[in-house]
Amino acid sequence: MLKHRDLSETNELYELITHPSVYPYVRQKASSAEEFLFLTKQLIEEEQLGLTISRTIIDNYGQPVGTISLYDIEDGAGFLSTWIGAPFQGMGYNQSAKKEFLTELFYNYDIHTVFLRIRKGNEKSKRASMKLPYIIEANESHQALYEEINAGELKFDLYRIPKDLFYLVTAKEDNNEEEQAM
Repeated sequence: MLKHRDLSETNELYELITHPSVYPYVRQKASSAEEFLFLTKQLIEEEQLGLTISRTIIDNYGQPVGTISLYDIEDGAGFLSTWIGAPFQGMGYNQSAKKEFLTELFYNYDIHTVFLRIRKGNEKSKRASMKLPYIIEANESHQALYEEINAGELKFDLYRIPKDLFYLVTAKEDNNEEEQAM
C-alpha cells in the first residue's frame, strides 16, 4: 500500500493533484509536471537529511493514488500531510495508508507525536481523520502550537496522534481481528 517516493511516479501524481478537489489542499503546489518533479527531488533530499518522511500510496496494482508525508520533524514530532487523487477517494486508501504509515513512523523512527493541521472548513479531511480512533483534538492542549499554525491568513484546527494511544488502539484492533478469525 505504501512505497518510498521516487521520480518515476511524478507525472502520474502530478495529474492527480491538479484536480480541483485535491489541489487546494496539497502541500506541494506545483504549476507544472516539471515543477512537481523538482519538488519531489527536494522532498527525497529532505528525507535523506531526516527532515521529512514521505511515501507514495499505491493501489492493489502498484498504481500511485496519492502521498502521505511527515513534515517539519523536530524533537520526535512532525506534521502529517496526506492527499488521495479524486478517482480514488472514498475507497479506504486514506485510513489504510495512515495506519501503515503511523506504524512505520512509531516502530522504525524516533517519532512519538504526529500532528495534523486541518484547514478550518475542510470538512472532508476532518471527517476522514475523526474516523481514526487514535486522533485527539489538540487546539487547547497545545495552545502555543495552535496559535503558531494560525498566525497566517489560513486558519487550522490542530489534532495529534500520540504514539502510546496509537499502540493501545491498534493492539486492541489486532486482538479483535484475531478473535474473530478463530
